[in-house]
Amino acid sequence: MGMEKEKSNDEIQEQATTPTALAPTPKTTTTDKDWGLNGRLAFAIAAAALGSSFQHGYNTGVVNAPQQLIEDWIKDLKTNRTGVPTEKTEVTLIWSLAVSIFCVGGMIGGSLVGWVADRFGRKGGLLLNNILVVLTVIFEGSAKAARSYEMIIIGRFLIGINSGLNAGLAPMYLAEISPVHLRGAVGTVYQLVITISILVSQILGLEQILGTTEQWPLLLCLTIVPAIFQICTLPLCPESPKYLLLNRGKDMDAQRALSWLRGTIEVHEEMEEMRTEYESVKLVPKVTLRELFVNPALRIPLFISIMVMFAQQLSGINAVMFFSTKIFRMAQLDKHAAQNATMGVGAMNVFMTIISLVLVEKAGRKTLLLIGFGGMFLDTALLAICLVFAETSRAAAYFSIFLVIMFVVLFATGPGSIPWFLVSELFSQSARPPATSVAIAVNWTANFIVSIGFLPLQEVMGAYVFIIFAVLQLFFTLFIYKKVPETKNKTMEEISSMFRQISYQ
Repeated sequence: MGMEKEKSNDEIQEQATTPTALAPTPKTTTTDKDWGLNGRLAFAIAAAALGSSFQHGYNTGVVNAPQQLIEDWIKDLKTNRTGVPTEKTEVTLIWSLAVSIFCVGGMIGGSLVGWVADRFGRKGGLLLNNILVVLTVIFEGSAKAARSYEMIIIGRFLIGINSGLNAGLAPMYLAEISPVHLRGAVGTVYQLVITISILVSQILGLEQILGTTEQWPLLLCLTIVPAIFQICTLPLCPESPKYLLLNRGKDMDAQRALSWLRGTIEVHEEMEEMRTEYESVKLVPKVTLRELFVNPALRIPLFISIMVMFAQQLSGINAVMFFSTKIFRMAQLDKHAAQNATMGVGAMNVFMTIISLVLVEKAGRKTLLLIGFGGMFLDTALLAICLVFAETSRAAAYFSIFLVIMFVVLFATGPGSIPWFLVSELFSQSARPPATSVAIAVNWTANFIVSIGFLPLQEVMGAYVFIIFAVLQLFFTLFIYKKVPETKNKTMEEISSMFRQISYQ
């Protein structure tokens, strides 16, 4: 028994792929490998991802460029209401609330994912979620005309709920419509669209485009465009075949949906796998939130999911992106050059996420996470040192620019995209919705902690604040090395049996 307990995770993973009662031999056929990215699958991916993750990214980045304009408007509005000059600290407090309440909405939306996914389906939930986008546009678009900054705060809260729901529903839908050998690449699309939408929000927020006193309400309202796209395209796509069979017991509907997505009626092997999973799901009672924490076979993957979500947000990516313009100013770049350099960082983020989309199915999830977090640890430690000397040393300032770019490259390699779809890979159909709810709520909570805590810490510690992130990155690198399994090319049954074996040790 003692020797069995000392078996490494790698040995356990190898055992999970060998034929046992718990881990049946996976069916690999020629058709499995032949199923690639066809036109219909690509259309479904675009319909689900563009309309959902675009909201997440766009509304994260859109408030940065017009910040000063909106703060000035709030200051004048408050002064006119009270007849007393408004203090800068009061305006900053109102603006901080408007920005951070987006994360509060995200926490609420994230915690509702499981209920919405089961009640309305993955596709149905995504479509209904656009109601919140319409309400957001009404509130944010009318705020200036109605002379009410409170309407912006309400709008930010509503779009936060929308983004929290999207962060769970879209990766779940993408994971369930993808062939096993494309699951990681398709899952990465969610993060890719986030990076593209952040870059789009930065470009549109330039003074030459919509970053003006008259146009900033329109800038906030453009979030309706991806919602209209999704409302027009997603109804043409089928519901997730797994949801139709495993949650609704509709075998023929599931087969029709799968045939549509694969572009062929030859889907017998994949249907048989789903039917086998359906039979096993029927024997197990519906997974509750309590069951996730009590059952060791579910508690282990839940703990891994929570830690990976914490790792993504506490890596310091939001702090580095926020700090980037200031770092570029330290390197003696003027205001416009610093803004352009920040957009260059955003473009690099998009490019590297595309690279990770290819690498995730070749190198594997665990390898890319280790490279990303291990590299960020070294990068952040060096950045903290360089920033101390950046104001006095030109060389240190320029090296800081290089380190900021490298940080974004390393984040986009794996830590940026993998956590979003890893949760869907670690759980079976019955456990996936509640597990996703917990993981997404944790991600938004960590995001909120960083957005609220970074500025006060930075004022107290200066550049040394990045030492905190370096320590966290080292911890998460060690955790991933020890605990996170490789899920590349593994079926749901193989992954589930692996955790059952670990829980029996």
